[in-house]
Amino acid sequence: YKASRFSPLMSVVRHTVITLPTPVNISTWWNFGSLLGVCLAIQIFSGLVLSLHFTAHTDLSFYVVIQSFGDVYYNWWFRALHANGASFFFIGLYLHVARGLYYGSYVFKEVWSVGVVILLLVMASAFLGYVLPWGQMSFWGATVITSLFSALPIIGGDVVIWLWGGFSVDNATLTRFFGLHFLLPFTVAGLAGLHLFFLHDQGSSNPLGVSSDYNKVVFHHYYVLKDLVGACFFVGPLLGLVYFNPWLLGDPENFIEGNPLVTPHHIQPEWYFLFAYAILRAVPNKLGGVVALAVAVLILLYMPFSPQTAIKGLSFYPWGKALFFSLIGVFILLTWAGAKPVEEPYVVVSQVLSFLYFSYFLSIGPLTRIQDKLL
Repeated sequence: YKASRFSPLMSVVRHTVITLPTPVNISTWWNFGSLLGVCLAIQIFSGLVLSLHFTAHTDLSFYVVIQSFGDVYYNWWFRALHANGASFFFIGLYLHVARGLYYGSYVFKEVWSVGVVILLLVMASAFLGYVLPWGQMSFWGATVITSLFSALPIIGGDVVIWLWGGFSVDNATLTRFFGLHFLLPFTVAGLAGLHLFFLHDQGSSNPLGVSSDYNKVVFHHYYVLKDLVGACFFVGPLLGLVYFNPWLLGDPENFIEGNPLVTPHHIQPEWYFLFAYAILRAVPNKLGGVVALAVAVLILLYMPFSPQTAIKGLSFYPWGKALFFSLIGVFILLTWAGAKPVEEPYVVVSQVLSFLYFSYFLSIGPLTRIQDKLL
C-alpha cells in the first residue's frame, strides 16, 4: 500500500533529478537554472520568517523593521539575506537569460515564454518588496513607478487610483503591496515547475547547438554534483555579503522614514532595474517612455519568432558573437546611466544606448541568416 501510494511522487522525482537524459557537453552556464531554484527557496523561506514580524501600516512599517533588528533573534540576518538574495536572484536571472540568447535556447518556445513570464513576475515582486520597509526611496519609488500608469490613454488616471487604493500612495497601497509580494513568489514557484516540465519534455540545448539525442547521460550523479558545487560558489559570496557588508547594495535614503513632503535629490530604483529605468528616461514623451520600458523586457518574447539560423546559438557565428557581447556592454552601460541624474550628457547617452539595445534583438536574426547564406 505504501509503495503504491508514494510511487507516483517518487516517479516524478526520479524522472526529474535522477534518470533525466541530459546532453553530455553542457557547460557551467547551464548551472544557473538550478541556482535560481536555490535563490527562490532562500527568498521564500527568509520572506516567510520576515513576514511574521512585519506590520503593513504606514505609521508602523518603518519602525517595526528597525525595532525587529534588536528585538527578534537573527532578524537582521534574515533581512540581510532577503535583501541581498534579491540581488543575487537577478544576477542569476540575467545570466540565465544571456545564456539563452547566446546559445539559442529561445527556439524552445514554451520553455522560453514561461521563463519570460517568470522574469516579469520576479521583477514585479522585487518592486513590491522594495516598497515595504517604507523608507524614503521606497515611498518615492512607489510613487514614481505607479504614476507611470497615468500615461495610459483614457483609463490611466483610474488605473493609478485603483493601484493606490486612494488618491496617493498611502496605507491601502502598502497593504495591497504586501499581500501581492507575499503571493507572487508562490506563483513564480508554480511557473518554475511548468518551466521545468516543458524543458524536460523538449530537452535541453547544448553549447554546440546540434542534436544531442545520441550523446546523453543521466542527470544523477553527474549534474547533481555539478549543481551542488555551483550552489556553493553562488551562495558563498551571498553569505559573505550578508555577514561583512549587508547594506552595500542598498540605498542610504531608505534608512530615512518615507516622507511625502520631502523629495529625495535623486530617485532611483535598485540596481537590477536601472537598465530599464535608463530606457524609460531616454524617451522624452511619458507614454513613449512607459512603452519603451515595457518593451525592454517583452522584446524577449519576440526572439522565438525572429529569423532562425542553421545552427542554434552563436558559437559558430563571429558577427553574432560580436553583436551579443556588444549587447552585454550596452546593458552594463544602461545600468550605469540609470543611476545618473536626468541631465546632459546622461540623457543623450541613455538614448544612444537604448537604440543599440533594441537594435540587437531586431538585427541578430537577419545578421546570422546572412552568414548562413555566405557559408
